[in-house]
Amino acid sequence: MQSLFELARDAISRNWKRALLAIVSVAVFVVAWNLYSSYLDANLSGYREYVPAPAEVVEAFIDSFQTPGTTGLLMTDHIFASLKRVFLGFVLALALAVPSGLLMGRYPVAEGLGMPIVEIFRPIPPIAWIPVFSVVLGYLWGPIAIVFLGIFFPVLYNIMLGVKSVDPLLVDAAKTLGAERKHIFFKVILPFTTPYLMTGIKVGLGIGWMCIVAAEMVGAYGGGVGFYIWDTAESKLFDYAYAGIAVIAILGILTTGVASQVERRLYAWMGMK
Repeated sequence: MQSLFELARDAISRNWKRALLAIVSVAVFVVAWNLYSSYLDANLSGYREYVPAPAEVVEAFIDSFQTPGTTGLLMTDHIFASLKRVFLGFVLALALAVPSGLLMGRYPVAEGLGMPIVEIFRPIPPIAWIPVFSVVLGYLWGPIAIVFLGIFFPVLYNIMLGVKSVDPLLVDAAKTLGAERKHIFFKVILPFTTPYLMTGIKVGLGIGWMCIVAAEMVGAYGGGVGFYIWDTAESKLFDYAYAGIAVIAILGILTTGVASQVERRLYAWMGMK
């Protein structure tokens, strides 16, 4: 079994051009950020604290894992709290969106029953529910419900699109060969829908991280990275607030990366790629 280092090395060797462009892009961003911070320090010192230099943010990032904040929690504690909420919200959304999307995409009666309710709630931003869910469900399950809403609709709509995009000729061919309804579902509809499902998952995870940060800023039991960002910014510790923002970015990239790895292995297992 390959180590993480070997996997990373193989990935870079296969995509070295993209990796080089990514390094250049990040380097340009960091240089521009540092120049702007230096400009504020030299010309508008009153605003300097709002844009700390990259080196200060890196120092705060490292210190946040070593020194407890005002709540007595390390960054690892906040990360664990946020990951737990995102994971639970993701699992609940997947458990409801996948069967609902398959049914509504396949059967007009199910779509006719479900779409009016979906269309009522879909345009409402998940963060609009934060005050209600925080009061009704509490600061533990309230943020989880917000994440659930953020992930549910992208997954649902992508699965419905996938089911509706199945070529009828494939279904007819399977029926001609004597395939039963369950075989048509597992051998034709489900494999064809899988890429749409994975797209919905990756889009939903991005929205889920936005939702959890907003929900935790309002208040969350047991900390959270969103709460950490709000708490440090309110205390005018902007280098630590930026460090919290960096943590969210890293977590978002990692979770999307995990979803992409699952997607590749799933395709390989199904013989699709």
